[in-house]
Amino acid sequence: MAIKQLSIFVENREGTLVTVTDAIAKAGVDIRAMSVADTNDFGIFRLIVTDVDKAKAALDEANCFVSITEVVGVALEDKPGALAKVVKILADNNINIEYMYAFITVSKQFAYVVLRVADNAETEKILTENGIQLVTEADMAKL
Repeated sequence: MAIKQLSIFVENREGTLVTVTDAIAKAGVDIRAMSVADTNDFGIFRLIVTDVDKAKAALDEANCFVSITEVVGVALEDKPGALAKVVKILADNNINIEYMYAFITVSKQFAYVVLRVADNAETEKILTENGIQLVTEADMAKL
Protein backbone atom coordinates (compact mmCIF):
# COMPACT_ATOMS: atom_id res chain seq x y z
CA MET A 1 0.00 0.00 0.00
CA ALA A 2 3.03 2.30 0.17
CA ILE A 3 3.16 5.18 -2.29
CA LYS A 4 6.09 5.93 -4.57
CA GLN A 5 8.11 9.08 -4.09
CA LEU A 6 10.59 10.52 -6.54
CA SER A 7 13.83 11.79 -5.03
CA ILE A 8 15.81 14.01 -7.36
CA PHE A 9 19.38 15.06 -6.61
CA VAL A 10 19.70 18.72 -7.58
CA GLU A 11 22.58 21.15 -7.47
CA ASN A 12 21.91 24.15 -5.25
CA ARG A 13 22.13 26.70 -8.02
CA GLU A 14 19.81 28.98 -9.90
CA GLY A 15 17.60 27.27 -12.48
CA THR A 16 18.01 23.66 -11.35
CA LEU A 17 14.42 23.32 -10.17
CA VAL A 18 13.25 24.75 -13.49
CA THR A 19 14.80 21.79 -15.30
CA VAL A 20 13.06 19.31 -12.99
CA THR A 21 9.63 20.93 -12.90
CA ASP A 22 9.65 21.69 -16.63
CA ALA A 23 10.42 18.05 -17.49
CA ILE A 24 7.56 16.86 -15.29
CA ALA A 25 5.17 19.44 -16.72
CA LYS A 26 6.02 18.52 -20.32
CA ALA A 27 5.31 14.87 -19.45
CA GLY A 28 1.80 15.91 -18.39
CA VAL A 29 2.30 14.81 -14.78
CA ASP A 30 0.87 16.69 -11.79
CA ILE A 31 2.84 17.21 -8.59
CA ARG A 32 0.76 16.41 -5.49
CA ALA A 33 3.34 16.97 -2.75
CA MET A 34 6.92 18.13 -2.51
CA SER A 35 9.77 18.76 -0.17
CA VAL A 36 13.23 20.21 -0.67
CA ALA A 37 16.08 19.46 1.71
CA ASP A 38 19.27 21.35 0.94
CA THR A 39 22.88 21.97 1.85
CA ASN A 40 25.19 24.63 0.45
CA ASP A 41 25.99 22.58 -2.66
CA PHE A 42 23.06 20.26 -3.38
CA GLY A 43 19.56 19.29 -2.41
CA ILE A 44 17.10 16.45 -2.53
CA PHE A 45 13.82 17.39 -4.20
CA ARG A 46 11.19 14.87 -3.09
CA LEU A 47 7.94 14.60 -5.02
CA ILE A 48 4.69 12.69 -4.97
CA VAL A 49 3.25 12.79 -8.49
CA THR A 50 0.25 11.44 -10.36
CA ASP A 51 2.32 9.19 -12.65
CA VAL A 52 5.67 8.07 -11.25
CA ASP A 53 6.77 6.14 -14.36
CA LYS A 54 6.11 9.01 -16.77
CA ALA A 55 7.78 11.51 -14.44
CA LYS A 56 10.85 9.31 -13.96
CA ALA A 57 11.20 8.77 -17.71
CA ALA A 58 10.97 12.51 -18.32
CA LEU A 59 13.53 13.23 -15.60
CA ASP A 60 15.88 10.56 -16.94
CA GLU A 61 15.59 12.14 -20.38
CA ALA A 62 16.44 15.54 -18.84
CA ASN A 63 19.60 13.93 -17.36
CA CYS A 64 18.40 14.27 -13.78
CA PHE A 65 19.58 11.84 -11.13
CA VAL A 66 16.33 10.39 -9.77
CA SER A 67 15.40 7.44 -7.58
CA ILE A 68 12.09 5.98 -6.47
CA THR A 69 11.45 5.38 -2.78
CA GLU A 70 8.39 3.86 -1.18
CA VAL A 71 6.87 5.96 1.61
CA VAL A 72 3.74 5.83 3.74
CA GLY A 73 0.94 8.31 3.11
CA VAL A 74 -1.35 9.16 6.01
CA ALA A 75 -4.64 11.08 6.01
CA LEU A 76 -5.04 12.94 9.30
CA GLU A 77 -8.15 14.58 10.63
CA ASP A 78 -7.60 18.28 10.14
CA LYS A 79 -7.63 19.13 13.84
CA PRO A 80 -5.12 19.81 16.62
CA GLY A 81 -3.38 16.71 17.93
CA ALA A 82 -3.90 14.49 14.86
CA LEU A 83 -0.20 14.43 13.95
CA ALA A 84 0.82 14.00 17.59
CA LYS A 85 -1.39 10.89 17.74
CA VAL A 86 0.32 9.29 14.73
CA VAL A 87 3.81 10.17 15.95
CA LYS A 88 3.04 8.70 19.39
CA ILE A 89 1.66 5.48 17.90
CA LEU A 90 4.84 5.01 15.88
CA ALA A 91 7.12 5.89 18.83
CA ASP A 92 5.21 3.47 21.08
CA ASN A 93 5.91 0.77 18.47
CA ASN A 94 9.61 1.64 18.10
CA ILE A 95 9.24 3.00 14.57
CA ASN A 96 11.56 5.88 13.75
CA ILE A 97 10.43 8.51 11.25
CA GLU A 98 13.43 9.30 9.03
CA TYR A 99 11.67 12.33 7.59
CA MET A 100 8.18 13.57 6.87
CA TYR A 101 6.44 16.36 5.07
CA ALA A 102 2.87 17.51 4.83
CA PHE A 103 0.66 18.77 2.04
CA ILE A 104 -2.86 20.05 1.76
CA THR A 105 -5.72 19.75 -0.69
CA VAL A 106 -8.89 21.68 -1.24
CA SER A 107 -10.64 19.37 1.22
CA LYS A 108 -10.90 20.77 4.72
CA GLN A 109 -11.61 17.31 6.08
CA PHE A 110 -8.07 15.95 5.97
CA ALA A 111 -4.46 17.01 6.12
CA TYR A 112 -1.97 14.64 4.51
CA VAL A 113 1.48 13.55 5.64
CA VAL A 114 4.18 11.54 3.87
CA LEU A 115 6.36 9.43 6.19
CA ARG A 116 9.68 7.77 5.41
CA VAL A 117 10.30 4.84 7.76
CA ALA A 118 12.47 1.73 7.64
CA ASP A 119 9.58 -0.75 7.40
CA ASN A 120 6.56 0.47 5.45
CA ALA A 121 4.54 -2.72 5.87
CA GLU A 122 4.92 -2.79 9.66
CA THR A 123 4.17 0.92 9.90
CA GLU A 124 1.05 0.57 7.77
CA LYS A 125 -0.14 -2.40 9.85
CA ILE A 126 0.32 -0.52 13.14
CA LEU A 127 -1.34 2.65 11.87
CA THR A 128 -4.30 0.73 10.42
CA GLU A 129 -4.73 -1.22 13.66
CA ASN A 130 -4.87 2.13 15.47
CA GLY A 131 -7.57 3.56 13.21
CA ILE A 132 -5.30 5.79 11.13
CA GLN A 133 -6.37 6.17 7.50
CA LEU A 134 -3.64 5.49 4.96
CA VAL A 135 -3.36 7.06 1.53
CA THR A 136 -2.70 4.97 -1.58
CA GLU A 137 -1.26 5.99 -4.93
CA ALA A 138 -4.78 5.78 -6.34
CA ASP A 139 -5.96 8.20 -3.63
CA MET A 140 -3.12 10.58 -4.49
CA ALA A 141 -4.08 10.60 -8.15
CA LYS A 142 -7.62 11.70 -7.21
CA LEU A 143 -6.55 14.64 -5.02
